Amino acid sequence: MSCGWPSSTSFVERELFTEFLMNAHSLVEKGEPVTGEKLTAVYCDLLKRYYGHAKGVMKIDDKYCIEWAFIPHFYRGFYVYNYATSQAGATYLADDLSHNGAAAQKRFIDLLSAGGSDYPYTLFKKAGIDFATPVVHRALEARMNKIMDEMEKLLAEK
Repeated sequence: MSCGWPSSTSFVERELFTEFLMNAHSLVEKGEPVTGEKLTAVYCDLLKRYYGHAKGVMKIDDKYCIEWAFIPHFYRGFYVYNYATSQAGATYLADDLSHNGAAAQKRFIDLLSAGGSDYPYTLFKKAGIDFATPVVHRALEARMNKIMDEMEKLLAEK
């Protein structure tokens, strides 16, 4: 279903994956049994909600509901969350570079030059990217909305 990074579809998919992991961990915290059947049901519900199954946007065949078991991202700690967060940050960085030129370029080069010298959150914050605020994620939301507006315009022209 994913078109690959840095597509907006991929971001939505990573958000779905993150919610799946959160729900799976929630089951454990509640002391509920975590079975393949239960995880399949949780994943299926998310697939159908995210892709608008009930509204007829996209039909999700029940065969896709077992997909969670084949996704290697789920077997690495916080991988999915980091992926989605990085996409939001990259979109914010790209917007910053296109609007603020040399100043943004310096912040970006300083960020890259810092390597692993500090926690990622701290390094990004020094570069002007504060993931604790909605501004970073809104850049990606704006990009997604722009793409959707363009698609609707193209469809209306038919």
